[in-house]
Amino acid sequence: MEFPVYLIIGGMKIHPHPVFESIAYFVSLRLALRRFRNSSVEPQQRGVVIVGGLTGGMVGAKLLAVVQHLDLLWTGQVNVAVLLLGGKTIVGALLGAVFGVEVTKKLLKIETATGNAFAYPLIIGTAIGRIGCFLTGLSDRTYGTPTTLPWGVDFGDRIMRHPTQLYEVVFMVSLCFFLKYRERKPYLQGDLFRFYAICYLAFRWAIDFIKPDFHSLLGTSAIQIACLLGLVYYRQAMRRLI
Repeated sequence: MEFPVYLIIGGMKIHPHPVFESIAYFVSLRLALRRFRNSSVEPQQRGVVIVGGLTGGMVGAKLLAVVQHLDLLWTGQVNVAVLLLGGKTIVGALLGAVFGVEVTKKLLKIETATGNAFAYPLIIGTAIGRIGCFLTGLSDRTYGTPTTLPWGVDFGDRIMRHPTQLYEVVFMVSLCFFLKYRERKPYLQGDLFRFYAICYLAFRWAIDFIKPDFHSLLGTSAIQIACLLGLVYYRQAMRRLI
């Protein structure tokens, strides 16, 4: 397989990353809107909450991407404009969206937990997006460290690496099925999202140890530090759910 794996659509050769990213956004947003209609939030307030989450997610994704790749700025491999336009992180988007939704709900005086409507859409959207990351290859910088395991993948630099993008796809699919099983048990409003967030943040903290990212503090990357901060935020839920 030669990376990036371009898609042939209507005779046109299209890069896989924007295709799968667009599909991920479309599917997750449609699912979230459908599930959010069943919440107890007033219809006129639902759109505002979603906008608050999207705004926080976009800011968080960009901000954490810049911090994560400060090493590239220092070496001159990429400039600030390129990083701001192209760089995004799922962890930053998740934490930023949580912050944006909570701030919006505080302003609207909404006390109802709304996270459950977004758990499955985010899981499915992440899995779809990571397929695009895998097909993109080296330029996406989401690949893993070198490995001698039989499923290692050569993304184009003649080095067999952990396909961490596919690890994440498998994890998200497994988490989706586990949440469906967990739904059979009694849970508080918002617990499905909390459980998803805790599991994903813990997974990303662990998996990023086998990614060749810039590990700036005590052998950890900015994304891993953000994951730990997110887990601290959910510490009370962790005691109850895990």
